[in-house]
Amino acid sequence: MSGYYHRVHTREVPTAIVPPRRISASIPVVVGTAPVHLLPEGQHKPINEPVLCYTFKEFVEQLGFTDEADANSMFKYTLCEFADVFFGKCNVAPIVVINVFDPATHKTGEAADVTKVTAADIVGGYDADAGTYTGLELVSKVFPKFRVVPGQILAPGFSHDPAVGVVMDTKASTINGIFSCLALTDIPDATCTKYTDVPSWKETNNYTGKHTVCCWPKVTLGKHVYNMSTYLAGLIAQTDADYEGIPYVSPSNRRMPISGAVANGKPVHLELPQAEYLNGQGVVTALNFDGGWKAFGNRTACYPSNTDPKDAFISVRRFFSWHANTFVLTYFQKLDGPTTRRFIETIVDSENIRLNGFKQMEIILGGEIFFYQEENPTTDLIDGVVRFHTKMTPPVPAREIVNILEFDVTNFQNLFGSN
Repeated sequence: MSGYYHRVHTREVPTAIVPPRRISASIPVVVGTAPVHLLPEGQHKPINEPVLCYTFKEFVEQLGFTDEADANSMFKYTLCEFADVFFGKCNVAPIVVINVFDPATHKTGEAADVTKVTAADIVGGYDADAGTYTGLELVSKVFPKFRVVPGQILAPGFSHDPAVGVVMDTKASTINGIFSCLALTDIPDATCTKYTDVPSWKETNNYTGKHTVCCWPKVTLGKHVYNMSTYLAGLIAQTDADYEGIPYVSPSNRRMPISGAVANGKPVHLELPQAEYLNGQGVVTALNFDGGWKAFGNRTACYPSNTDPKDAFISVRRFFSWHANTFVLTYFQKLDGPTTRRFIETIVDSENIRLNGFKQMEIILGGEIFFYQEENPTTDLIDGVVRFHTKMTPPVPAREIVNILEFDVTNFQNLFGSN
């Protein structure tokens, strides 16, 4: 076309404010075992592949289900335990599950045997020759496959094994090189039969990461014993749902639909000071107090050695991860764009509008994003590196409420009337 126009016409420019991507902060990725051998003959049996389920029906149809228990009243198949709690007891969704049980290899004689699944199967790995991933290595495939950012990583029934727990923390700290979340783990109640056993085991086995939450003991409902991490995952999702999906409220002191707590098969009834002791060692526990059984504890596993509030409080750690994940997904569309003043202002203005909205809703106490000259030296700018700096303050849980009582002797004057 020529450069000469004789017309009325329009053109569009990009919107100056970028709307944020909404993501769920609590979607669990659960690695474990499912009774896929019970699926109809000829149906695909998912083994070492992520499966997304929005309903209990979808879970049963894709992975099978049985509530058969072992000698300790635990679900024989750990993914069935999780589905039972998450969908049935807590009424939240969705979940991503990764079944590592292969009835063709995990067997005794000709019958399938889930007890043959080991911690090594849960950890998994990468087979360079076959180009296949297994176990926890498949966490990195969840976002590319479903466009779902993991919010929690679990391996109930196996996370008490240090070989699994340490890998879970590593995976939660860096997913696809850009995301992060929390790993929910259990401390072995067969080894730690008393609450005083827990802290030393936790430290000795390196359950001290800022992206890990440690739970003790197990919990019960009906005929089953459950891993507490399973119930905590459901409670976290319930809490987020109550607050518009934004993870700024702690799951602590919220009711769990359980009937008791056990360690090594024996009932556990912690007194408040005993529960406080565990909390002070970075462990979430179960407390039967006002209103029934509740999850009790605000700290991630890095506490007390790390007291930085963004690392040590579960709710603050989750908010920082969620905010960072949202930033990545929102502005990925701007990647490789020309670094101009308008480019910088678009990101700064968009983020400050979002942060101001959070402040007005009291989701944060305050927050602002900056583009500092001293953090963007010319040597980096000419290499295409642009740095922003966000300062924000999510509210910390009110873990201690103190009322100072004083006997006021001046009120004796009231005995003498108005004179």
